[in-house]
Amino acid sequence: MLRRTLTPVLLLLVGALVGCNSASASAPAQPIVQNLQSAAAITTKYVQLVIFENESYDDVIGSAQAPYITGLSKTWANMTQSFAITHPSEPNYLALFSGSTQGVSSDQCPVSFGVQSLGSELLKAGVSFTGYAESMPYDGYTGCMAVPDSLPSGWLYMRKHVPWPNFTKIPGSVSVVYPGPLKKPPSQFTWITPNMCNDMHDCAIGTGDKWAKKNLPKLIAWDRANNGLLILTFDENDGSPGNQIPTILIGNVNPGQYSQTINHYSVLRTIEDIFGLKHLGESGSATPIKGVVK
Repeated sequence: MLRRTLTPVLLLLVGALVGCNSASASAPAQPIVQNLQSAAAITTKYVQLVIFENESYDDVIGSAQAPYITGLSKTWANMTQSFAITHPSEPNYLALFSGSTQGVSSDQCPVSFGVQSLGSELLKAGVSFTGYAESMPYDGYTGCMAVPDSLPSGWLYMRKHVPWPNFTKIPGSVSVVYPGPLKKPPSQFTWITPNMCNDMHDCAIGTGDKWAKKNLPKLIAWDRANNGLLILTFDENDGSPGNQIPTILIGNVNPGQYSQTINHYSVLRTIEDIFGLKHLGESGSATPIKGVVK
């Protein structure tokens, strides 16, 4: 009697085990574990983004006019297939800062958007953010231009290269005049826009390279010692076919020459992933930069 009673029970147990194995086969846990391990493996805690203007990859990397930036490309993580989104400047800045060009196809100013952006998502998550603009007349400035000069654009500061004043969910207190070379970043995420000459827009590549050599070494040294990442990139190329631009990741990275295809949405996605933020707009379908950031 006992044997007859146990047999159905054993059969049920065996069936349950087989069912569990079948479920495991149809929905394996391994990819989930890998994703969790990848997320946990990110040790970068600080990010700075420095953005230059209107130069193609081949005009900068390897150029005698840009020995410092070329040196960075050889020492750190050089993205050899990096591309802007469009032309002209402003929609690229909006794309990199908000995951969308926001329907802008020119350098119009002013523009205003009530949507979320990288800046507002950082602040909402409790991650500090400072937006630096060189030659801006004072902190929190919202004008379209300032500091007239005799260079092609006529102004040293132009808001079209400074995206955060365009988003109403970001307080003016985060918009700060760039003070010059930094010994360390003021915030967990720091964006630096050089003025219209030093960003290579109105002046030569060599001028921007000298600015980089003067302004970046101490910041890079700090990043190396403190799990920081500096992203050096460009808004767009010089108008030649392809819109390929230099992008170099420096600091807490695996150095090398990387041929994966990326664009501004990929860079935004990578920053969002570092800080655990919501993916904005096109960054949600963009592939983050892989195998580079520690």
